[in-house]
Amino acid sequence: MTTAAAPPSRPGPRPTPTGRGHRAAPRAPFAPAPAVALVLIAVGALGVLALWWSGTPAVVGAAGWLTGAGRITGLLAGYAAPVLILLMARLPPLERRVGADRLARWHSFGGRWLVAAVSVHVLTVVWGYALTDGRGLLGEGVEVVLHYPEMIKATLGTLLLLGTGAVSARAARRRLPYETWYHLHLATYLAVALAFSHQLATGADLGGGPGRAAWYALYFGTAALLGWYRIARPWLLDRRHRLQVAEVRPEGPGVVSLFLTGHRLDELRAEPGQFFRLQFQAPGLRWAANPYSLSAPPHPRFLRFTVKDLGGHSAAVAGLRPGTRVRAEGPYGAFTGRRQRQRRVLLLGAGVGITPLRALFETLPGELTLVQRARRPEDVLFRAELADVARRRGAVVHELLGTREEVGDLGAALARLVPDLSGQEVYLCGPEALTGEAVRALRAAGVRRGRIHHENFSF
Repeated sequence: MTTAAAPPSRPGPRPTPTGRGHRAAPRAPFAPAPAVALVLIAVGALGVLALWWSGTPAVVGAAGWLTGAGRITGLLAGYAAPVLILLMARLPPLERRVGADRLARWHSFGGRWLVAAVSVHVLTVVWGYALTDGRGLLGEGVEVVLHYPEMIKATLGTLLLLGTGAVSARAARRRLPYETWYHLHLATYLAVALAFSHQLATGADLGGGPGRAAWYALYFGTAALLGWYRIARPWLLDRRHRLQVAEVRPEGPGVVSLFLTGHRLDELRAEPGQFFRLQFQAPGLRWAANPYSLSAPPHPRFLRFTVKDLGGHSAAVAGLRPGTRVRAEGPYGAFTGRRQRQRRVLLLGAGVGITPLRALFETLPGELTLVQRARRPEDVLFRAELADVARRRGAVVHELLGTREEVGDLGAALARLVPDLSGQEVYLCGPEALTGEAVRALRAAGVRRGRIHHENFSF
């Protein structure tokens, strides 16, 4: 019998066949974690506005209104900066209950809002001061930067933040390799650090009591969590599990499966559908940690990831040699069986998005249908593995091949393959364009929004 996810050739004895050695994760009640997180963020923002309100007895004249607007936007920007960092600090409760892709969308939206708030803050404060002092905008700007405390640091921080916002804009982001964007994005930490001292020196609304103490707690608490989950914890996990490459196996054009072995892998408590950020200790790869999904259920002796050539980092993975050390952060993501509430499940994926669905197809209970979208037959991944799993589980696999023009309306194509489409619970993963099209098609077909779980790889 063919094993659906064959083990690497180096580690020794073969694991038990698929379907007997893996169990689906226990299903805890799916709490409305996204809503709770948003409520907490909103409560914090209201607290920040209360600081301004309590410290502002009256607003008089155009200069007063402009300066007041600058103070409000400055406070909100100062609050938003550490919140945005926390969203991407890889905190396990957020990553597992909210989901990495949703956190990335919140971070992207909040980042645009932060850039706008900082821009309004700078403009309104300088404008308000200019009206008060009887100067022009340019002269007042020079005066503020050169003669107010901590303003040179604040100016540098603002320029870094605006520059990071520019390279993170969608048009620029698509033109940059992931590794370049990742390293440029690290400038945000320096920008926030530079702005923090400016807030303490000139932020009259913070006062000297609970407001200032809360500000210190927010910033230093964020720094502590960031240091633990982004630096200390990955280092400790690396020392404990000692992951290394066991085998790199070709799967298709520009696609390879990467098998990692190590110690005590069961203690990672990874679930099908989750991903790790892998940092390979090899020339040119050791300074970037890229996200890769598990493409088979986690095994006590190995983890399998399937990687498509989408850039410099992923292309270099195909050339890794057995024995290469790997530093892994994770597991992350809420795209797991914990979301399942219906017995009939449709798994819809395309491109490298099929990888987490491949692991879920093996472990989710119920009546499963998997549809893989691809342009050409040679682009289909895991054909033999999926057929083997489907045969033993009594599940169904379809391949939806062709260009957009050849396939036509995606909703109609899915309805032909899955007659009871409106009654399915859907796990959806793939490129952003496919995800958006599929969500619209599924909603039009009558699938409730709460039954569509999707994850993409644009973060």
